Amino acid sequence: MSIETTVLDLLKELLMAKNAPRTIKPTYLIKASALTELLRLKMRLALEMKLGQETKIFQTQSKILEIGRMLGGWLKATQSN
Repeated sequence: MSIETTVLDLLKELLMAKNAPRTIKPTYLIKASALTELLRLKMRLALEMKLGQETKIFQTQSKILEIGRMLGGWLKATQSN
C-alpha cells in the first residue's frame, strides 16, 4: 500500500466518522488513528530510504503528528459522552 493510498484511506475514515451516528463514530476514528500511525511509519521509512527531500518529509511528519493529536482528542470526546 502506497503513501498516497494510505492518505486516501485516512481521509475516507475521517469523512465516515464525521457523518456517522454517534454510536459508531469511534469505530471510524480508531481506524483513522491506525492509518495515521501507519502513515507515520511509512514517512519514517521514506526518510530512512532517502526517497524524498528531508525538509518536505519533516514538514509532512509534523502535519501527520498534528492530525494524530486532533484525532486523539476527537476520539476521547466521543468516548466520554
